[in-house]
Amino acid sequence: MNSKEFRRQAHALVDWMADYVESIEDRPVKASVAPGEIAGRLPASGPEAGESMDTILEDFREIILPGMTHWQHPMFMAYFPANSSYASVLAEMLTATLGAQCMSWETSPAAAELEGRVMRWLREWLGLPAEFEGVIQDTASTATLCALLSARERATGFAVNNRGFAGQGDRRFAIYCSTEAHSSIEKDVRIAGFGSAALRKIAVDGDFAMRADALAERIAADRAEGVTPLCVIAALGTTSSTAIDPIEAIGEICADQGIWLHVDAAYAGTALLLPECRWMLGSAEHVDSFVVNPHKWMATNFDCTAYFVRNVESLVRTFEIQPEYLKTRADEHVRNYRDWGIQLGRRFRALKLWFVMRSFGLEGLQTMLRRHIEYGRWLAETLDAHPAFERLAPAPLNCVCFRWLPPGTHDEATIEKANQALLAEIQDGGELYLTHTRLDGRYVLRIVPGQTRVERRHVESAWQLVLNAADTVSNR
Repeated sequence: MNSKEFRRQAHALVDWMADYVESIEDRPVKASVAPGEIAGRLPASGPEAGESMDTILEDFREIILPGMTHWQHPMFMAYFPANSSYASVLAEMLTATLGAQCMSWETSPAAAELEGRVMRWLREWLGLPAEFEGVIQDTASTATLCALLSARERATGFAVNNRGFAGQGDRRFAIYCSTEAHSSIEKDVRIAGFGSAALRKIAVDGDFAMRADALAERIAADRAEGVTPLCVIAALGTTSSTAIDPIEAIGEICADQGIWLHVDAAYAGTALLLPECRWMLGSAEHVDSFVVNPHKWMATNFDCTAYFVRNVESLVRTFEIQPEYLKTRADEHVRNYRDWGIQLGRRFRALKLWFVMRSFGLEGLQTMLRRHIEYGRWLAETLDAHPAFERLAPAPLNCVCFRWLPPGTHDEATIEKANQALLAEIQDGGELYLTHTRLDGRYVLRIVPGQTRVERRHVESAWQLVLNAADTVSNR
């Protein structure tokens, strides 16, 4: 492809992209294809000779697009959103065009210095302590792994990096989270070499938040058995219900016990842009590390995770390796972010975050968040007022957990079966995408109106679709 053809195709693609966003509501929000259906339409082997871009794009439209679930659809209210915006998409186009590998200051000075500046902006916007320093990771799973590894090295005087766990003798470690914590935490515990047996899942209260008293009791029991408490991972917004762990109380325990405190605020942490939501974190006086995903609720394309740490030395000493071929004259004067995490190679993620922060401004992002939270409040109040539905968790933000109670149905097994049928009816309809979870063992539906362009009419339509689906299931 030459420059002239690139221009032609690029202009056509931008027009298609704009049309896609403008007409996305005409598409079913969730892909309705059978397993293997897309693969069955693709050749078993790759082409020997190159094909025209026109042919490739036609196959994209005819084969790939029907198998895509449209995460940018305003009726996508499943999981948590993976939001986008025009500003972020434009930045991604520039990032791809530049094709830079931003592992160090030397390889792209502007990328390194922009990352430092936008992370400072974000720290200030979120109200985090001034001593926190930030770095962009790919996902919250990676950031939490960085926290665990840093906690491990701090606790062992950086000995595990040098001699492995064999050098620790019979010493055992414990990591703590609530029973509602994200599954990635257990995966990270495994990857960090502790093993799942080292993870203590602490009981939650009636609001599904970690019980600080239960945490303190388990830490004391572990110490009595010769186990070293290493790290507590508190949730600022659990995945199932956005429950808020008591960060201040947990922090006091960690400070008293010399335990690393990591706060997983992957989704809900964006709400800290709102002063009225700062209660969720409190002073963060005893927090060692904090993660939030702008790629969830801050209009920034996946992937972009903001990881903040109080003690940069612990982070860098954990990951820094200096082979001769990476050394430069500038190293003593700059930040080489390859030493701030797991990956050596790094995308220029700071560019899209910069575009979003400048395009929306703090006020624009706050307006969007307040609107989404108001939608969640309306849904919660509407559900509470309906006799055939039950809300099963607090809704501090915009995630509402509920279930349908068909008339005359009382036993849990029948209620669960009815809600499974309700969810299947909603998903098969193609107009709304919801997902489920379990809270206190009960099957629960979740609805999260948080897509960048979602409006009140979409939320009202979603509620009506839920009611219609309930009627359909009841009349079968």
